[in-house]
Amino acid sequence: MDCKCNIGIGIIPLTEGEDGRRGLAGSKTAVALGEKDRERLERLARMRTAQAQTVTRARILLLRDSGETLVSIAERVGLAVNSVRLCVTKYLEGGVERALSDGARSGRPREIDDADRAFVVDLACQRPADLGYAAELWTNDLLTAHVRKVAEAAGHPRLATVATGSVHNILADAQIKPHKMAYYCERRDPNFKAKMHNVLLLYKQLSFRFDEDGNLIPWEEGQEVHVLSYDEKPGIQAVANTAPDLRPEAGGAGDAGGAGGRGTVGRDYEYGRLGTLSLLASIDLPAGEATPLAGETHKSSDYVEFLKILDGKYPKGDLIRIVLDNVSVHTSAETRRYLATVPGRFEFVFTPRHGSWLNLVEGFFSKMTRQMLRGIRVSSKDELKERILRYFKEVNAEPVVYRWKWNLSDVDPTTEELVVDTLLPDGAGKAS
Repeated sequence: MDCKCNIGIGIIPLTEGEDGRRGLAGSKTAVALGEKDRERLERLARMRTAQAQTVTRARILLLRDSGETLVSIAERVGLAVNSVRLCVTKYLEGGVERALSDGARSGRPREIDDADRAFVVDLACQRPADLGYAAELWTNDLLTAHVRKVAEAAGHPRLATVATGSVHNILADAQIKPHKMAYYCERRDPNFKAKMHNVLLLYKQLSFRFDEDGNLIPWEEGQEVHVLSYDEKPGIQAVANTAPDLRPEAGGAGDAGGAGGRGTVGRDYEYGRLGTLSLLASIDLPAGEATPLAGETHKSSDYVEFLKILDGKYPKGDLIRIVLDNVSVHTSAETRRYLATVPGRFEFVFTPRHGSWLNLVEGFFSKMTRQMLRGIRVSSKDELKERILRYFKEVNAEPVVYRWKWNLSDVDPTTEELVVDTLLPDGAGKAS
């Protein structure tokens, strides 16, 4: 026969002996935790997000259950013996919930009702700036202060003295985290999958240009197609030191202010900002060669200048096919006017909106940031530009071919036709 036992509160007839342990006679403050209560209290005692008061009370009950005396518990948790005794007594009177919570106080209701909770949640769902604060997001302290400020006038007098922990618990129960922000994409490209598939089709076509040994297969006699991945990297900071760097020294791993050898570069915390540069760059996907244009801006005129650089770089009569995003400068009237002067020279394969991760040049930019821009210090923007261009020369001395490998299994270049856009006035080859 099944037996359902009460594993909550238990009182055992033990006393405290002179050695500080529980004896065999009766004791009014001895407790025996049930399994579920013990597991719950152990979790509370380990929680970093729980109120300190709650954690302390959980520790008191666990220590008393293990046989600790009231005096030794008080010393371990940093409370008076009477406070420890009160916690244990409350447990014996009403269980864990009674021991962990404060009793009712005169002049205020014992419980926060549902209307009070709904009021707190409603405030948490509003923007602090709309309520007169400078902050964009609520902190627990700010929300609590605001609840206390408006509670009386709003008909919630109990909340006029609400504790920060109570506000936290209300939000947790409602699964509301107004101090956190999660980004989302409101204007997702309605043709995202189709455009992504088109980019992947281009990458799959490129994979056919390499033999089993990874060597590039030459084009058949006729018009050659140069496939490039292009993007801009704006806002590159030109940062100057205010004191010279200290180079590493052999013989030790001390820091800049310590004795002995210095194992790292020593750098002063102070620095100066000299402005920013914008980088326009492409990588030739079959060849791995990178082409840069560094300057003050990345406007339509800069983009047109970059296209002219590409036009001068590759043999006349060849086709230049570029993978890029659909920002306004790439399709502007100024851009189209230039393209009309070189018909049949350029084709464009646009990534979908919010699909820049499909563009292989992003991997190049990431590598460049790690290898060259991280921690860079210069004396001027001209020096920053010179070092960026120097980096491209170093890369092109030993070019690395960037290949796309993800999700190409469903792409069939033998049966599918690549959609390109010429951006010419007649719309020939215009992507949907």
